[in-house]
Amino acid sequence: MNNVLLLYGTDEFAIARRLNDIAAKTDKDGMNTARLEARTASDEDLNNAVNAMPFLAEKRLVILANPSQKFSKAEEKKKFIAFLANVPPTTLLVLHETVEPKEADRHWLVKWAAKTESAKAEALMAPNVRDMAGWIVNEMKKQGGKISPAAAAKLAELVGADPRQAAQEIAKLLSYVNWARPVESADVEAVSVSTASVDIFAFVDSLAAGDGQKSQSMLRKMFEEQDAFAIFPMIIRQFRLLIQAREVVEARGMVQDVQEALGVHPFVAGKVFQQAGRFTMKSLEAIYRRLLKMDESAKTGVMPLDLALEMFVAELAK
Repeated sequence: MNNVLLLYGTDEFAIARRLNDIAAKTDKDGMNTARLEARTASDEDLNNAVNAMPFLAEKRLVILANPSQKFSKAEEKKKFIAFLANVPPTTLLVLHETVEPKEADRHWLVKWAAKTESAKAEALMAPNVRDMAGWIVNEMKKQGGKISPAAAAKLAELVGADPRQAAQEIAKLLSYVNWARPVESADVEAVSVSTASVDIFAFVDSLAAGDGQKSQSMLRKMFEEQDAFAIFPMIIRQFRLLIQAREVVEARGMVQDVQEALGVHPFVAGKVFQQAGRFTMKSLEAIYRRLLKMDESAKTGVMPLDLALEMFVAELAK
């Protein structure tokens, strides 16, 4: 019986989906589930969550995000591993964090789980660009539909190596064909020359120009169409792409270099290349750190995500 499960990798969409599946199977009503962010949770918070007895159920579910962010020193790791060894059988403790493929084999928690009978580790790595068409075909099946190989390749060009955006586009496409027939290339062209991406590009343009009124107006318009938790990953992705593109720009690269480095559609590469020139690397890194803090605050209930985004826009566009 596994008391500890480690989910690690670069596919945050797959990790989020796996967490939802585990929660649905372990604790459907959520009465015995605790979600903690390691960077903000105290040792007492974690101890109480893990060692509490389940209420009218066989098991408690405790989900701990980013443990390596908190337990980074040798002595802290040793203490945490000792804690993991004593997770009671009435609790399933699920750890999850981002781990790059090249770091996986030597990651301390991955190595610990591999030699521990009561623990299990699952790698959930984001697909690369060349694998996205196959990923899209499989995701179509999961969502109850079909797609032609040509249409899958077309959609892969548009979304790049971004499973979350691909899944959102697939949902739109299946709704468009009403699950009545396979999705074809013409459907992708009609639906997925991604209005969401265009909105995000325009939104970032307004932020770069310091146009606070326009930025706020565009953000509210996006809120009318989708909730904050659907919009936020696209904003994070855009600034992650901008940081990568800025590195290319500073190395005197051109649009083609950005396309190859980021594995995105030529249209996306062109827009990102233009936008990267409007920010410094220092400002982009500061923005990205701020976005990660907003994500943490939203997940731990410190501040609603829609309010945090409005405050972020107001401050950035000053």
